Amino acid sequence: MGEPKLRHEIKHSINFSDYLALRRRLKLIAKPDPHVDQSGKYRIRSLYFDNFSNKALLEKINGVNNREKFRIRYYNDDLSFIRLEKKGKVNGLCFKRSAALTKKQCEQIISGELDWMKETAHPLLLELYFKMNYQQLRPRTLVDYMREPFVYEPGNVRITIDTEIRTGLNSRELFIKDLPTLKTNQNNVIILEVKYDEFLPGIVRDIIQVDNRRNMAFSKYAEARVYG
Repeated sequence: MGEPKLRHEIKHSINFSDYLALRRRLKLIAKPDPHVDQSGKYRIRSLYFDNFSNKALLEKINGVNNREKFRIRYYNDDLSFIRLEKKGKVNGLCFKRSAALTKKQCEQIISGELDWMKETAHPLLLELYFKMNYQQLRPRTLVDYMREPFVYEPGNVRITIDTEIRTGLNSRELFIKDLPTLKTNQNNVIILEVKYDEFLPGIVRDIIQVDNRRNMAFSKYAEARVYG
């Protein structure tokens, strides 16, 4: 599969006034992601995997240096573009791998029909197959939220603002559009994430240094798991 490209990641928890100021400044220097709608945002739904001993959750909570988690994700209710993703951290740097899935394949994975995965040519699907067997990974919970993404090409910088974070509790009903969800504990939290390659341009660094905000470790999956 090859070595993944490692990227830096910065996270801030910000308030609404911070958000308005950041949004205004970012529009001056960065481009919106090409997949956003007229509001400049898109909706994300993710189904996260974990096992009975809560491996992914505890690795996050305990700050394990080398960790990973699997999820299935799609955007704006578009079922023609569904991805299996493996997100991880190595020595403080993050990486992501992905593979395309069909709706039927997702439904088979969720229901535990896994034999077809042995025949796949995609290494990420094979990896999930083996880990669903020997680590007993299983789909665990849904997370919904809205994302406002910006791209700043120098340094390959991606800046995202996530709001309206909700949990599907223990539901695995990935494709029910109007599935009842619950606001997470910090229902007014706004998460600013900045990902970049080798360097963060000074203009972006200056913009994201909002007053009285510090880098933080925030996991939407961990926040959702407060409820089960």
